[in-house]
Amino acid sequence: MILDGNDPTAIAAAARALRSGALVGLPTETVYGLAANAGSDTAVARIFAAKGRPSDHPLIVHVADASGIAHFARDVPAFAQKLVDAFWPGPLTLILPRLPGVAGAATGGQDSVGLRCPAHPVAHALLVACAAPADDSVPGDAPVWGVAAPSANRFGRVSPTTARHVQDELGEQLLVLDGGPCQVGIESTIVDCTRGVPVLLRPGGITREQIQQACGIKPLSRDDLPSLTPRASGTLEAHYAPNAKVRLMDAKALQTGLDLLGADAAHIAVYSRTPLRTPSARLVLRRMPDDAAAAAHQLFAVLRGFDEQGVKLIWVEAPPATPDWEGVRDRLQRAAAA
Repeated sequence: MILDGNDPTAIAAAARALRSGALVGLPTETVYGLAANAGSDTAVARIFAAKGRPSDHPLIVHVADASGIAHFARDVPAFAQKLVDAFWPGPLTLILPRLPGVAGAATGGQDSVGLRCPAHPVAHALLVACAAPADDSVPGDAPVWGVAAPSANRFGRVSPTTARHVQDELGEQLLVLDGGPCQVGIESTIVDCTRGVPVLLRPGGITREQIQQACGIKPLSRDDLPSLTPRASGTLEAHYAPNAKVRLMDAKALQTGLDLLGADAAHIAVYSRTPLRTPSARLVLRRMPDDAAAAAHQLFAVLRGFDEQGVKLIWVEAPPATPDWEGVRDRLQRAAAA
C-alpha cells in the first residue's frame, strides 16, 4: 500500500505502524529503506525475514536529529562531532560505540552502532512523529527514538529509489510512504569512528575530501586498519546486483565487443559515457551521465530498467578512477562481483 508521504495522515499512520512493531517503506535522499523500531528486537527481526538478510549483518539506525545519538551511542569523538555538524542531516552514516543493552538486533550483536540523520523531509517528519510522547489511550505505546532501515529490497539486490520499486520488491501489503525519486540515488557514505581516526567503510555521496575538510583528518581506508573493522551495511564483496550479469569494461573493449557481435547481438544492455555504435536493433543502449552525481542519481533505476527489459547481460563502461566517482564505482564493482 503506497501512501503520499506529504500527507500528514499518512505520516501518522506510518508512525503508528512503527510504534506497534510493524515495517514501513521509508523514503530517504539516498534510497528507500525498510524501517522498523530499532529498539525492538522483534520488529528488527521482521526486517531480516522480509529481506532474507543474515541476522549478523548490521543495520543503520536513522534518527530525527543529532540529539538522537544519545539514545544509541555512548561516545562521540571530537572528529565525529565535526562530521555531524557538517553533514547532518544528510547522506552520512557514522559508526559509534553502542550503549549497552540498546539496539542489539539492529547492530548484529556488535558493540558499535551505525547512525544517520536523513535529510529527506518525509523521513524527518516520520522520525519526529515516531519520537513523540506516548499516547496514553494506546496500550503499550512508547516513543521510538530511531528506526533501523536498510534498503527496501531483497538482500543483495538493486536498491530501490522509488516507492514503486519497493512495492515491486516486497509486495503490496507493506505500507510505503511515497516521497518521490531519491535525490542522491546510492546509499550513504559510512565512516567508522570507533578507532580514534575516521575510517571510510563505504563511499557514497560525501567524498573523502569533504570528510577531511570537515574534520581536519584524512580518512583511512578499511584496508589501512584491517583488524577490528566493524561489520557495516552494504560492504559485502557482492551486492547491489540486478538479475542480469553486470560486466565492467573500458570504452574500447565495449566497442570491440559490439563489433564482434555485429547485427546478431541481443539480450544485452550497454550503459556508457562514450558514444558507441552497433548494427543490432536488439541491443539496449543508454548513455551514462558525464557527471558523477547525476550518474549516482539514476544508477539503480537504470539497472532495474534493464532487468525489466529482459536483458541477460549488462555491459557498463567503468567509471573514472577519480574521487567524485568512488561511490558509483563501488556499487558497480559489487554488482559485477555478484
